[in-house]
Amino acid sequence: MGVVCEELSKYSTCDISDGLLNFCNIEDGGFFPNLTRWSGNDSKETVAGKAYTVLFAPIDDPREAVNYIDSVPEGSFLVISLTKDLQSHHAPYVRITQAVYGGLMSTRAQYLKSEASAVFGRIRDLQEHQQLKHSVFSYGLSSCGPNKVVKPVAVNVSLTILINDGSEKVIYPGDHIIGDVHGIVRIPSAKVDLEKLLDYVKVSVKADELVAQDITFGVPAKQAQKDRRVILKSFR
Repeated sequence: MGVVCEELSKYSTCDISDGLLNFCNIEDGGFFPNLTRWSGNDSKETVAGKAYTVLFAPIDDPREAVNYIDSVPEGSFLVISLTKDLQSHHAPYVRITQAVYGGLMSTRAQYLKSEASAVFGRIRDLQEHQQLKHSVFSYGLSSCGPNKVVKPVAVNVSLTILINDGSEKVIYPGDHIIGDVHGIVRIPSAKVDLEKLLDYVKVSVKADELVAQDITFGVPAKQAQKDRRVILKSFR
């Protein structure tokens, strides 16, 4: 894990989203909805890494299948998605019932020291992921493998994700991905000064700790927030 990812992993996705929203003016806070965390060392643990992206397409796609799992970079956050025609804006968010990621893939990813896997689709072999303690996020579960319907066709390409509000979001290779019990958050690395963002997050987290402390001693929440968060104005 790099120094930046190690720092990011000290905070929750909520902390990072607050920074992206309030400091970087990213209105969705970098959050990608509808993913469930199925496994990991600790439900409170935060995982972070640079996006290593994989695109799955229909089996009749003219592109040849690629072997993505044996090239997962150390410290990466493996991110898998389907072509747009196989996605849906509405639950269950994918148009196929097959899983595109399983226990053997997590076994290999963990061996190669990947930090986590996020699958915008279904996974299977849940017990294997949990036994490995490899953090895996997905839309849902399945029992069936993908062989007859989809195949991986590209790595380190941009992934377009359909969101249930009707919008689309893109994850680019090298974006920083942070995950915990709430789901995942993307930091657009090409647009955000990570050092400044982390500086803001550190101060913001400390300010909120003091707000909580004040509230426990009877200070009205609105007043405590006003008093303690005034320091954050220096970042704007």
